[in-house]
Amino acid sequence: MTELLLVPVDDNVIFPGMTVVVPAAEVGAEEGEQVLLVPRHEGRFATVGTVADVTGRTRLPNGVTAVQLTGVHRGMAGTGTTDDAGHLRVEVTPHQDSTDRDGPIRELENTYRVVVEEILELRGDDGRVSTFLRGIDEPGALADTAGWAPETPYDEKVSLLETLDVRERLELALRLQRERLAELQVRKTLREDVESGAAKQQREYVLRRQLESIRKELGEGDDGGAGDDYRAKIAEAGMPDHVREQAERELARLERSGEQSGESSMIRTYLDWLLALPWSQRSVEQLDPAAARTVLDADHTGLEDVKDRIVEYLAVRKLRRDRGVEEDRKAGTILTLVGPPGTGKTSIGESVARAMGREFVRMSLGGVRDEAEIRGHRRTYVGALPGRLVRALRDAGTMNPVILLDEVDKVGADWRGDPSAALLEVLDPAQNHAFRDHYLDVEIDLSQVVFLATANQLDTIPGPLLDRMEVISFDGYTVEEKVAIARDHLLPRQITSAGLTVDDVSADESALRLVVSEYTRESGVRQLDRALGKLTRKIATEVASGAPNVVVDTEVVRKHLGRQRVFTEAVERTAVPGVATGMAVTGAGGDVLFIEAAGMAGDEGLILTGQLGDVMKESARIALSWVRSHAPELGIAEDAFSGRSFHVHVPAGATPKDGPSAGVTMATALVSLLTGRPVRHTVAMTGELTLQGRVLPIGGVKQKVLAAHAAGLTQIVVPERNRADLDDVPADVAAQLEFHPSMTISEVLDVALEPVPQSLEVAA
Repeated sequence: MTELLLVPVDDNVIFPGMTVVVPAAEVGAEEGEQVLLVPRHEGRFATVGTVADVTGRTRLPNGVTAVQLTGVHRGMAGTGTTDDAGHLRVEVTPHQDSTDRDGPIRELENTYRVVVEEILELRGDDGRVSTFLRGIDEPGALADTAGWAPETPYDEKVSLLETLDVRERLELALRLQRERLAELQVRKTLREDVESGAAKQQREYVLRRQLESIRKELGEGDDGGAGDDYRAKIAEAGMPDHVREQAERELARLERSGEQSGESSMIRTYLDWLLALPWSQRSVEQLDPAAARTVLDADHTGLEDVKDRIVEYLAVRKLRRDRGVEEDRKAGTILTLVGPPGTGKTSIGESVARAMGREFVRMSLGGVRDEAEIRGHRRTYVGALPGRLVRALRDAGTMNPVILLDEVDKVGADWRGDPSAALLEVLDPAQNHAFRDHYLDVEIDLSQVVFLATANQLDTIPGPLLDRMEVISFDGYTVEEKVAIARDHLLPRQITSAGLTVDDVSADESALRLVVSEYTRESGVRQLDRALGKLTRKIATEVASGAPNVVVDTEVVRKHLGRQRVFTEAVERTAVPGVATGMAVTGAGGDVLFIEAAGMAGDEGLILTGQLGDVMKESARIALSWVRSHAPELGIAEDAFSGRSFHVHVPAGATPKDGPSAGVTMATALVSLLTGRPVRHTVAMTGELTLQGRVLPIGGVKQKVLAAHAAGLTQIVVPERNRADLDDVPADVAAQLEFHPSMTISEVLDVALEPVPQSLEVAA
């Protein structure tokens, strides 16, 4: 055991036989001395080091003096002390490798040499490493060469240094070299696969060029089979001249670029889309107005305006054809069906297409926010496709289908563009004969397409787009129409859906009327359809249990649908002064609303509740101002407003409300409160009020009247200037109502308020 200077070697391992150069300041030993080199990583020393001779001194290019160290053998460090120069000296137990070679060691040596030779062959050794290995005779030194490779991880090198037994060290070294060999073999395989693929592509390219040259010499052309196929399809497609020329230009590009060009796939896709459009296909129209009306009446009850407009369109086309009038490409039809949900706007599209003998395609636009959905993407983008209109024509298989643009009022806009702006050209009869899709970039004639658009409300449709539309209002169904729809359409469909037959179920109109009036309140018929579905499922349960034919009467309806869901509240709500019945239009159609007014002692002011919008709040203030300014004429005491505040509430409080049409209703409720005269329970009213007491016109008269009629009201107060709108009210409904067109609020009050109580007349 000898005492040697300990020299830490950071993140590196020095094996016996290796020679390294270390700055003299880090060693602190003179030439001829020995030191112990110990690997160190993150402050942790290895258990075995290498005893090295200081074989010389040299000067590095940067001027630093260094010493040359050569590893001799392994050594284990023991206890240590610090000398006067501050260097750590430790007691070292030397370890000399055994030179004995038994059978297993010789076999390991031979295997190790073979593996290393294969590694050198894969790496492309120049012979120096092979010569070096052949010069090593000792098995321990041979195993240490595995740690000389820079690819060997630090931890594996330390393990190799710390393995004192020669046989175990050879086994470890052989494992490390085999892992290295496997890695190199995988890399070689991958490299050969890549090179083989590239060589194959190059070979195919050369052969195709040679084939093109051979065909050219033989006079067979240079396009090949694919070009012939596309040329034949283009000739058969019946394209307009400008489209055919564009297709031929793209085909020429495909032929020049060849199959291996990066553009060939894109050009093929473009040509496929051009050929997918039915350029020469037209549906043979049925231009018989009477037959079309029969089809429309069979499919839908009501909706007279829509049916009339379709019949008019067919009649005009029939006359122009019969009289030889040239077709007007700028006379397209864009009908927009606007109304509450459930009124049959979407389903009418299929009926229109069937009545006209055309194909039908539905395009849902609800929630569409990308302009490219309508116009398509430019071909420069990866994965570009035509817009929905081109795809609709492809799906229809003709150039004159009926295309339904569903929920056009729900088209949105964001950073990707405004789809409604892209619809401006589509829905303009003066422009859509030359519509351009961004992907195809050719003019497409949409003038023969019948466009139907549906919307729940007009407010969210941009003005320029709305200006291009012919609006037809769906104002909801009357009770009689709902009963007819339930009898002729909804109930038979629900019977079939429930697995029943007409022999199992029969219903009288009184039962259907009960379902309409006491279990639903809507402008459309969706809730009615659900109620009938529930009813038929209950009956199906009875029939499946062995019940005979079921006759649906009022007793069966109440048994299966439960308690009454909809009530007529006007009598109870208006029984006390201060409550008036108004009419409103919501996104779901017409509705009645009750406006309540109350007075109380306190600071003079006005409290408004019920989630009212700014316009409706202003209407309430106008109503109170008019009542205060005309108090003497109304028989209201002079001190009725002194020290009192007023509260106006519009149930239901959770539903937002806005608009000026409740002005006369608010004024009536305040006058009723202050005079003690209740509002007649049969009266509903609507109209905007001015400070001078004039009643201004409002919208949605038909929907409001239908809602009032459904609620059991019989006297309807409307603005005088809305008198013409009353012609739109169905005759059977109008016959049951009494209308009071009014110019001023005084006329409204004369109709709406009960007579002055006798007690008040006596007091006066």
